[in-house]
Amino acid sequence: MIDKKTIKKYDRQDMFSVLFDFPVQVCDAVDIARNAKLKGNYKGIKNIIINGLGGSAIGGDILRSYTANEIKIPVTVNRNYTLPAYADRNTLAILASYSGNTEETVTAFRDALKKKCRIICVTSGGTVEKMAHKNKTGLIKIPGGLQPRCALGYSFFSLLILFTKLGLISDKSEEINDVIINLEQSLNEYINPSFESNEALRIAAALKDRLPVVYSSADVLDAVNLRWRGQISENAKILAYGNLYPEMNHNELVGWKLNEDILKKTAVIFLNDRDDNARIKLRMKITEKVYRKYSGVVMDLSSDCRTRLGRMFDLIFLGDWVSFYLSVLNEVDPTPVEAISKLKKELDRIKM
Repeated sequence: MIDKKTIKKYDRQDMFSVLFDFPVQVCDAVDIARNAKLKGNYKGIKNIIINGLGGSAIGGDILRSYTANEIKIPVTVNRNYTLPAYADRNTLAILASYSGNTEETVTAFRDALKKKCRIICVTSGGTVEKMAHKNKTGLIKIPGGLQPRCALGYSFFSLLILFTKLGLISDKSEEINDVIINLEQSLNEYINPSFESNEALRIAAALKDRLPVVYSSADVLDAVNLRWRGQISENAKILAYGNLYPEMNHNELVGWKLNEDILKKTAVIFLNDRDDNARIKLRMKITEKVYRKYSGVVMDLSSDCRTRLGRMFDLIFLGDWVSFYLSVLNEVDPTPVEAISKLKKELDRIKM
C-alpha cells in the first residue's frame, strides 16, 4: 500500500516534485537553448562527439538515437577521458557535464582543445563553464541544483535545439509540443498513488524483489532502454539489466535455459515502438515465448503518441516514475547515490 504519507517518509529529498516539474523543465530548456548566443564558426563540421557520463550523457544518447535517420554526419557519445583519434578541427565536440566538474568530461575538454575541435559546452557551471569562458568556446548555461539524471529536460532539449540552430536537422517545434502535451497528461495519472489508476505504480509493484531485464530494438528505443536501466539502478537501488534486438538473438538468448531458480526472479520488460523493423517485431514475438517459460514476469510496453519523439519521452517518463515508485516500495530515498559519492571522494584524494 502506498499513500502520500508513505511517499514523503522515504522520498526525503522530494524527487516527487522534480518529476512533477519535468514538463516545465522541458519548456525552460527549449527557451534557454533558443536564446543562447553561440561563439565560434560551426560550418563544415564532419562529425559530432558528445562527451559526458551518466545523467549528463543520456541526453546525448537519446539525441543520437532520435536523429539517426535524419542527420547526415556521424554522431557518437563518448564516455571517456579522451576523444577518439579521428577527432580534429572538423569535429564538433560537445562537452556535457551537468555539474561542470565531471572528471572524465573536464579531461576530455582538454583533449578536445589539444585536437583543435570546435567546442560547445552544456553545463550549469563548475570547471567546464570556467574553461568555456577562458577558451572562448560555445556555451549553453543551464540551471543547477538537480541530480544530473533529473535534468534530462535540460541535457536533451538544449542539444536538440542546438542541432536545429546549426542546420543539422529540421525544426522540431511540433514534436516538442507533442512531448509537452503528453507529459502533462501523463502527470495526472502518475501523481495518483493508486494501483488501480497508475500504470507506473503497477509496473513498479511487478518489479519488486525481481531483477528487471529490459529489451528493445536497436533502432528506436535503444537509448530509452538505457534510461530505464539507469533510473532503476540509481533511484530504486537495484540492479537492472538489458540488451537490444537483433544482437541478443545471436548470443544472449541461449542463456535463457539454466539457473532456472534465478531466471524465475527476473522481470522481462519489452519496450516496443510502431516504427521498429518488421523483422525485429517478429523476433520479439517468437522469443517472448522463451521468456514466458523461464521468467516470473513478462510485460510489453509501448506508447501510442503521434510523433516518435513523443513516444520516446512517453516511455522515458513512465520509466522515471516506475523507478521512483519502486524506490518507495523498496523503502529507500531515490535521490542519494552514496556509492557514486564515495567513489568520487576516493578519486579526489588521488590527483591526476
